[in-house]
Amino acid sequence: RRLNIDGLLVYFPYDYIYPEQFSYMLELKRTLDAKGHGVLEMPSGTGKTVSLLSLIVAYQRARPLDVTKLIYCSRTVPEIEKVIEELRKLMDFYEKELGEKVPFLGLALSSRKNLCIHPEVSLLRFGKEVDSRCLSLTASYVRAQHQRDGSLPTCSFFEVRDPSRSPVGHPGVPLPLTGTQGSPTFPCSGGSDGTWGPPGAQHSLTGSPAPWCPPPHTLTSSPAPLGSPHSQLDPQHPGLPPFPLWPLSTLGSSHPPLSTLGIKETDARQLAEEYRRLVEGLREANMARETDLYLANPVLPDEILQEAVPGSIRTAEHFVGFLKRFVAYLRARVRGPRVVQESPPAFLKDLYEKVCIERKPLRFCSERLRSLLRTLEIVDMADFSAITLIANFATLVSTYAKGFTIIIEPFDDRTPTISNPILHFRCGDGGTRRRGQGCWGQDRDGARGCWARDNRKIQGPEGTLRGQGHPAVTPPTPAVIRNYGNLLLELSAVVPDGIVAFFTSYQYMENIVASWYEQGILENIQRNKLIFIETQDGAETSMALEKYQEACENGRGAILLSVARGKVSEGIDFVHHYGRAVIMFGVPYVYTQSRILKARLEYLRDQFQIRENDFLTFDAMRHAAQCVGRALRGKTDYGLMVFADKRFARADKRGKLPRWIQEHITDANLNLTVDEAVQVAKFFLRQMAQPFHQEDQLGLSLLTLEQLQSEEVLQRIEQIAQQV
Repeated sequence: RRLNIDGLLVYFPYDYIYPEQFSYMLELKRTLDAKGHGVLEMPSGTGKTVSLLSLIVAYQRARPLDVTKLIYCSRTVPEIEKVIEELRKLMDFYEKELGEKVPFLGLALSSRKNLCIHPEVSLLRFGKEVDSRCLSLTASYVRAQHQRDGSLPTCSFFEVRDPSRSPVGHPGVPLPLTGTQGSPTFPCSGGSDGTWGPPGAQHSLTGSPAPWCPPPHTLTSSPAPLGSPHSQLDPQHPGLPPFPLWPLSTLGSSHPPLSTLGIKETDARQLAEEYRRLVEGLREANMARETDLYLANPVLPDEILQEAVPGSIRTAEHFVGFLKRFVAYLRARVRGPRVVQESPPAFLKDLYEKVCIERKPLRFCSERLRSLLRTLEIVDMADFSAITLIANFATLVSTYAKGFTIIIEPFDDRTPTISNPILHFRCGDGGTRRRGQGCWGQDRDGARGCWARDNRKIQGPEGTLRGQGHPAVTPPTPAVIRNYGNLLLELSAVVPDGIVAFFTSYQYMENIVASWYEQGILENIQRNKLIFIETQDGAETSMALEKYQEACENGRGAILLSVARGKVSEGIDFVHHYGRAVIMFGVPYVYTQSRILKARLEYLRDQFQIRENDFLTFDAMRHAAQCVGRALRGKTDYGLMVFADKRFARADKRGKLPRWIQEHITDANLNLTVDEAVQVAKFFLRQMAQPFHQEDQLGLSLLTLEQLQSEEVLQRIEQIAQQV
């Protein structure tokens, strides 16, 4: 339980440890010592989270000046909940071993929509509405008015800050110094005593050694520099941050707010005071940033915020006119008849030639609009979301000359006769957004759920399949679709409990399921197991998952038809009987005709000499591995993995699968017919269903503290890690 990791004392809250976990912590320790970036990968279900937490908490305690915070970024709330639960176990273990509470505070952050505990605001459906309503109750000027007129509504949960930072008249409530505040418990702890909620979480970010938050918050939620944290990207983090789309409707809806701003300019005293602050610099204009976080700056370099705002947009009247000209230019551009792809410098050159707007004032657009909205005390921010989006775009396009692409599509490819212009502003280099964390620290790791060698014997992965008397399974023809159906039908008869089948897209799945229905295959499958289907509607998918698990609990088992890159593949774990077999129908390539993807591939080819086919294949294989890895969530778990496409047998495809899958796909399990695959499945499942004893794992896949002190075991662990 007390491990020596390269001279560092690490508390590990379990009696046994996997060799992969010890190796992971060892490599992570070396990465932190080197003070650089790293990418560490482990097989599915081998305890990445507890290894990461144990090592970094110990590292923080041993070297508090080197690593002050851990920022764990995840794509899904369930993943954050798992991390928080592991941290609770670790802190309980520290308290048990040391005999006292450890001064360690962990936070889980998400959007206001997920964390809001106000009885009225939390009932709103859309995040934009929640943000707007929240601002109307918590803005600094609203709370100042409440001091003069107590009848005005405010949010009683907002004043949850350090008393030393509270404004006059707001004593505040001291924040907790220890403990773990997770998103599942936010509503309970906040609603019970009125002392917690999203504002408290945000203001505690500077005092918490280990906050957890989804990627957007790592850039915008902190009102102050974070010191030197360690940023951790979780297994589901895609590496490419989401970037917005601007349809013509956004440009149209920006005009009413601009008119409103023009009317609001009548308060000369407020605007004169704002003008004085802007002359002194944007930092001086940012006095309310700690409370009015509704319009965070989009990754603007710090040196820009030290400058004074350009004179052309310093007065409110000039700035509103400036925005109107910019919006008019965008409307004219998106109405063109052809698809346009250009770089930010080319876009700015055309902008200057057409409407004489220079680059420098554009860089201040986002911050200038935020200042104006705060000065005019505008409460209903939902009406200004469109113009806010445009201001953010103006700031980004003028700040970054490389790594971004602007694509203007006058129509949707599916409906070329209908005008539906959209302006895409896409990032070609996913590291650009993470570079916004540069002022926070110098250590960043990415963790993914695959790669290193795993000591479990995986007999399940079967390569390509072909139907009896038919050609190998390749892109769908009627014979291939029938073979897919026969494969699922035969496996449903021999696999107990749950089967999860992944398709490459929703349309692909719908076409195949429709063909199965016409051929009567679906009816035959339902005689063995119930069938549930993932849809694009989140509520329907959640209901399908719930009923799928209920069917597995009842003993008959079920089949879940899902989509690679969908909700099920990126955050749902099929532990034990929930996933005894996983089938990958087809190779999950992205839509290669997408202009956005083509622009990214072109950027990668020019900047990093990465060939398009290599990138697409690597991406597809990693997503396939992520899908099949959903069924293996621990050393005591087992499952059958079936890659139902001949292309998986090719060397260029199989070589890009994670090593822990490659090493267990033997030549005997390649190019199987459906009948052969069923026989292999029967043998595998019969073998794995035999009584399992923990003692059989000791010294192999489970290690005790005494075994870790053996030189032979340490040498074997050193060989586990494979450096790329």
